[in-house]
Formats: sequence, C-alpha cells, structure tokens
Amino acid sequence: MGRPVVLSNGEMHVGLNKFGLVHDFYFPYVGLENHCAGRNMRHKLGVWVNGTLSWLDDEAAWRTESWTADGALIGHTRAVNDTLGVMLEFDDLVATDVNVFIRNIHIVNLSGNVIDLRLFTHQAFAIGDSRSNTDTAQYLPDSNAILHYRGRRAFVISGTAENKPFDQFSVGLFGIEGREGTYRDADDGELSCSVVEHGRVDSTLRFKIEMPGFSSSRVHYWIAAGRSTRDALSVHKAIEDNGVDSFLSSSAEWWHEWLTPAKQASKSLPVAERRLFLHSALIVKSHIDKRGAVIASTDTTMLNYSRDAYGYCWPRDGAYALWPLIRMGYKDEPLRFFEFTKRGLHPSGYLMHKYQADGALGSSWHPYVHGQTSAPPIQEDETALILFMFAQFYAIHKDSALLEEFYSDYIKQMADFMVGYIDESTGLPKPTYDLWEEKFMTTTYTTSVVYAALLAAADLAEAANDSDSAVSWRAVADDIQRNAQKHLFNHKRGHFYKGLNILDDGSLEHDQTIDLSSFFGAYMFGLFAIDSDELKRSFETIKQQFFGAGSYGLPRYEHDDYHREATTGLGNYWYIASLWVSQYARETGDVSLADTILAWIHSTSDNSLMLAEQLNPSSLEPLSVSPLVWSHAEYMATQLDRVESQR
Repeated sequence: MGRPVVLSNGEMHVGLNKFGLVHDFYFPYVGLENHCAGRNMRHKLGVWVNGTLSWLDDEAAWRTESWTADGALIGHTRAVNDTLGVMLEFDDLVATDVNVFIRNIHIVNLSGNVIDLRLFTHQAFAIGDSRSNTDTAQYLPDSNAILHYRGRRAFVISGTAENKPFDQFSVGLFGIEGREGTYRDADDGELSCSVVEHGRVDSTLRFKIEMPGFSSSRVHYWIAAGRSTRDALSVHKAIEDNGVDSFLSSSAEWWHEWLTPAKQASKSLPVAERRLFLHSALIVKSHIDKRGAVIASTDTTMLNYSRDAYGYCWPRDGAYALWPLIRMGYKDEPLRFFEFTKRGLHPSGYLMHKYQADGALGSSWHPYVHGQTSAPPIQEDETALILFMFAQFYAIHKDSALLEEFYSDYIKQMADFMVGYIDESTGLPKPTYDLWEEKFMTTTYTTSVVYAALLAAADLAEAANDSDSAVSWRAVADDIQRNAQKHLFNHKRGHFYKGLNILDDGSLEHDQTIDLSSFFGAYMFGLFAIDSDELKRSFETIKQQFFGAGSYGLPRYEHDDYHREATTGLGNYWYIASLWVSQYARETGDVSLADTILAWIHSTSDNSLMLAEQLNPSSLEPLSVSPLVWSHAEYMATQLDRVESQR
C-alpha cells in the first residue's frame, strides 16, 4: 500500500495510508517504537449522517486522494462520500517544535439539506510495539482528553469541533476477549462514555455538528506525546492555549526555511520537475532521527508478509540519503549522522550491517562463519562509503575542529581496517557481503568504494598532518586499482564481473551476473576512467540487455527475484538503477538519454510523488516499501548532476 503522506519532526513520525488514516506512529525515535505496528491497529475515522455510519477505509464508499504540500511537510487528504453528501479535507502535520500530531479537518456538506453529522476518531496503540496486554487508557475530565500510557510513553488525545471539546467518548478493548474495538460502539451514532480500561486498549471520540445545507465546519484533532504523562499533558495544554492554527503556521514557516538551499538548487531545473525534487528533500528529512540515524523507510507494509521491515539505519542508505544534502550545503543532518556512525563503529574499525535508531545493532542475516572462513558479518562497502562521504563533507566545510573530532578514532580506524582487509593473492578487498546484502564475495562495487575511500582518507590524513598514513593508504588504493583492471572486467560479456571468490585450490571463481552496481561503482568512484573502453562497453551491454519497448526501468541485476511478481523479464524495476544510468549518460554527454530517463521517472511516480523501492514491470505499480529514502535521494543526486552540468 505504501504511505502517500509521511510527517515527522525527528522524534515523532507518522505515516498515513491511502485512506488518509494513521498507519504508522513512531515515538520517540524515527523508525523505532512503532505504536501502531499491527494489522488491527490502523486508526479509523468515521462519519455518521442522519443514521448512516461510514468509515474512511471503505473503498466502495469514499473517493480519497492524498499529497504533500509544496514547500512544507504538511499532508493534504481529500475524501468524498457521494452517498452521504460529505467531503472531508485534512491538513495534517507533526509540529516542528513539540511532539504532537495534528489534524485540521474541514467538513463540507455537499447537499442542500440540514444534516446531523457526527465525526468519530478511533485510535489504537500497542505502546512500545509491545504485543503484551499491559497498556492503560482513561478519560481525563479535567483535561477534556483521553490518555493512553505504558511505562515511559504517554499519548494524550483530544480535539474540538467549532471550538467545543468532543461531546462523547469510549474507552475499551480490542483484539482480545472477542472485542473488535471501541469503534463498534459508534454503530448507532452514540458512544458509551466508558472511562477506563487496561490491557489491549483503544478509544474513540465523537464530534457532533449540526450542519445547514451547503455549509462547512471544522474539527481540530491531536495526539500529544511525551515520555511521561506530565510531558504529554504539557503539549496538550500548549495546543489548547495557542490553537491549532498557530502550529500549522509555525511549522509551515520552519519547513520553508529549511528548504532554502534545496529551493535555490532547484531553480535551474525544469519547472515541471522542481516539485518532485523539493518533495524528495522533505522525504529524506522526514526519515532522519534527531540523534543522527537515517531510516531507510518507515513503511511497515512488509510486516504483513515478511519477518521485518525497513525501519533501520543502514550506513549505506544513510550515506546516499545525505549525499545530496551535503552537496547543497546542509550541515546539521550529515554531522549528526557521522556522530551516530562514530558511536556505532566496531573497535576493529568497521560498521555493522544496520542499526536501530537508538544506535543498537539491527537485525541481520549475515553470519560470522562462511564455510571454512570466519569473517565479520558486514558489507565493507558501508564502512568505505561513510568514509568517502565524510571526506566530501569536510571538503565543503574545511572545518579543522571537525577533522580534529573525527580523525583519530573514526577516519583512521576505518582506513586502517580497509588497508588490513586486503587479500594477498588478488590484491583486492577480502570477501564481504555485496551491496544487496545477498552474496559473500569480493565485488566490483565494494572494490570501487574501498578504492575511493582510501584516496579520500589519504587527503584527510594530509590535512591532519599524518603524512605516513596518507602515503600508506594511497599506495594500497593504487594497488587495488591496478588489480581491478586485471581481475574485474568480463571481456566475454562486455561487462564488469559482479564479483569473485577464491576457491580452495587458489583459483578464482567469477560471478558473471550483469549487476548495475558493478557499473555504477566502477565509474562513480573512479576505479575505471570515465572514458575507458571497459565503461563504454559496459554501458552498451546494459542498453542492449535491459532497454526495450520504451521503458527505462532497470533491475538491480539480471534475474533478480527479490519481490518479483512478473514471470517474464529480468527483474523488477528499481528507480536507483535507472538513475545510475542517467547519471553516467549525462557525465559522458548523452544528455538526451539522461533526460529521457528522468522523464520516465516522473511518468511512473504517482500523485503523491512517492518513489518506491521497486516497480512491477508489467503494471508499473509500486512494490516493496514506499517511500524508499534512497530512491528519493538518488533522484535528487541525479538532478544535482544536471544543475552542475549546466553551470
């Protein structure tokens, strides 16, 4: 389903589904502690008119569309029910200065008749993503609110209709003891006003409005969050005292200000493509936790089908997500990310597979034992990429304090690890897991990033007056490049090998799979010269192998089965892979192809402008998570290449 709207302030993160309903609710970390992680925990919103009740997730009854405001992380949803003669228009946001989710709901009576309208808002939490039944919900008469709490997490829910508090409420159980939820209490238009319950609890509010024909009214609704009841009530009181409109205004101003560098960069883009560029910047920012973690995607749809979702910080995704922000001059987000990865650095100098937003290790399928070999359960490209990106960040800001803070126990540790992790027989990096986290081998992509990272580290060493390290790291990088020319190009297929392994008898076993990351790594990180015969032949092979029938969608690699639905073709389309080719085409002067791929990207994005991880090649429907931060970041990076080429 994906999330057409995501809202965030770096502590609270809310994902709205295609019905305009709360589907994911994270606090106090982006990507961690989803208090709505469960099939029967989607918040509901219903409208009762003259005896008929309809919930917004009834697709047959409601026509719904959602999008994000231009220039601010404020969601807009429009829902129309022709049978009831009602239209709802939502302005949704997570405030930038306090932890509260706000819904400004404009209700329009489309008929000429007077109607008795009752709006019901239902909320269900499993606080702390806990499946145990130990939450409490209770009515707070002194605060005109409902409180949900467990331990150090508290949520206060309230609202007003035409400046008057909700007139009825219900607190109860759901998902246990045969209870569906308190939303069923609204079937007759009335709520029981039950005041407390503990276990697996939910609650429902009612707002009753008498509406003349062709009139409109407004309901304000909010969920205030805190690490204690006192904190949450303090936020609730601020909303009551200052009004919803003040938070809408201040949050819009904050986002407009934050977008200033991105808006400046977008001025050189075609007018029709500026909106997706700025929207992508908002999506990247929305997935950055205030403590530095960059979450790959907060869309939990995959939990319905898989063991886990993408609510983690992969160093790889984080680095690529921040690269366009670094290029545009943003400083705070990259700096916090480098601090986050510094805290997670293994004593041996490498970064692990992925991390939770609080810095703890994320789940992993990488073992320490690989046949007869023991090795760290890592992707070395992640360590190398972080080092490479830090060097780009330093090159822009030239901050000596930055180098002093990070050099000895961050830069040097990572570079020394990579220098010590070279296979003597090939002169290339030892095997680790590939970019796609699937195969344990020495890949062309990882080799490319390690090469570039060691050259970048050598430059940083010179700036830090560590000439011995600079000479050592540069020498190893030169050896890697020389051996890559010898081992990593498949002359028979006209493309780079995906990678190689060393067999027990010392011979090399090559993986001949045509992988777009091999091509991308070789040119982006300078392992092969941009005008080399190897890159030219590889580019032609990609076009012959993958382009056809007017589509510019590319799989990660040929015969990719991940989330594959089509029975024909070479795999699902990945925005990332297509954008890599666009970048190379522009760099080598094929502007027409570069722009055509970007036009294809635009033609396949939906009205909400969310870029998924993958597309079904037959239907072009989004697959896997949506949005994927990396897809949006790679789009921005590709457009920044376009801007720089025009200069």
